[in-house]
Amino acid sequence: MATTAKNSDTGAGLRRDAVGGAEVLFQSVTAMAPAAAVMASIPGGAAFAGGSLPLSVLLALAASLLTASCLGELARHLPAAGSVATYAARGLHPAAGFLVAWGYVFAEALVAPLVLLQLGFTVAGTLHRQWAACPADLWWPWVLAGAAAVAAAGYRGIRASARLGTVLGVFEIAVFVAFAVLLIVRAGTDNTFSVFTASHAAPGRSATGGVFAGSVYCMLAFAGFEAAAPLAEEARRPRQSVRRAVVGGALGVGAFYVLTTYAMTVYYGPGRFSEFGADGDASWDGVARGAFGLMWVPVFLAVVNSCVANANAGANAATRTAYAFGRAGLFPRPLATVHPRHRSPVTALAAQTAVTVVVALGLGCAYGPVTAFYLIATGVVIVVIGVYVTANLACAGYFLRHPGLRPVRHLLAPALASAALVPALLTATGLPVFSFVNPLQPPVSYAGAAVGAWLLLGAGVLLVLRRRHPERLSGSAFQGAAAGVDR
Repeated sequence: MATTAKNSDTGAGLRRDAVGGAEVLFQSVTAMAPAAAVMASIPGGAAFAGGSLPLSVLLALAASLLTASCLGELARHLPAAGSVATYAARGLHPAAGFLVAWGYVFAEALVAPLVLLQLGFTVAGTLHRQWAACPADLWWPWVLAGAAAVAAAGYRGIRASARLGTVLGVFEIAVFVAFAVLLIVRAGTDNTFSVFTASHAAPGRSATGGVFAGSVYCMLAFAGFEAAAPLAEEARRPRQSVRRAVVGGALGVGAFYVLTTYAMTVYYGPGRFSEFGADGDASWDGVARGAFGLMWVPVFLAVVNSCVANANAGANAATRTAYAFGRAGLFPRPLATVHPRHRSPVTALAAQTAVTVVVALGLGCAYGPVTAFYLIATGVVIVVIGVYVTANLACAGYFLRHPGLRPVRHLLAPALASAALVPALLTATGLPVFSFVNPLQPPVSYAGAAVGAWLLLGAGVLLVLRRRHPERLSGSAFQGAAAGVDR
């Protein structure tokens, strides 16, 4: 029978020292879904940055590293499964921690249905293009297969889940790096570092404005670098390994994005790169099919691989956060139930699997898998960027009240990071504050309302907790959620 962990000393909690630095690193790496981001997210900035898209990626990398640095500092002092929520509670206020946990679990629980929808329509569409007899709309069996694979790995515990993520992550990166090198070689004398200037911005846009707009869209590809933090109670030497994974993941994947974007830009041509997109002939898949023959096969497999790995990483983050706050009594306590042998949070995992299947199939059948993908993606990005901004503020708040304050690292970096994230947040919500932000259309526009309703519900739960169980919102309750902080 599974047991419920009440604290870190009972021996009934998550398995300590279960995963090493490599597995923790690839939790962050696969949470960014590098292959899928290169195929779909980053090309969204080409319409604005044109052939200067590599410069936009560099700017997004710099902004992301600022936030990763802040999160890494907090992870070093507060190694906890509660991760970003614990940071907000300790750096700002326990109420802020609860609301961050409420929102973060919501976002991370939606990562699996999001990317498994992409898995479904990618596999179905590819099979249909190759063999017309395969129905183009037969996406749902692949969603179920992906959900089953993620659930099975999660049930076996963090070792199995993290090792799966490591293997998948290495494969997808290796395929796209090899393809990028091939593109650079084929480009020959067309290789140029001018793509790292603003001189190739999309026609009709100012040079700086186009590059800035492109960087906002590229920044969304970095979401997920914090996903190593919820593994803190299962990692070896968490103070070091989690911090290195958060910062190293952002830096390493950013370098991967720069390499692959540069390669495709110089191969396709900076002058016409504003036409490049996520599908059709002017896409990674189109170039692989049209110019490199069977190269489309490993590229396709890498994207499939990326979807499964991203779903696995999202499930790990969601279930560990739910576990931590179930243990503290801030979420339903059954969420802290762990398997006696595998030490996996089985109730949280069961809930995650149910959410994955219901949301993916429900929204996919209602709106179609592609539209459902963009609807969920919008909601996830709104929450995650909001969590990043809160975590940056928590970094400043924590070190203002604790020893070791370094003004540049703990005050200036959070301020710059938050300022860089605000345009991305406004873009995700569709608020036309900037000229390049397009108002969202239904049903994608429903995402903002859904996020708002969820947060309002969380505020109501918070008020009930403050009235009936104020001790659970005390500093000691969050210290319990941050078990392992003295390791």
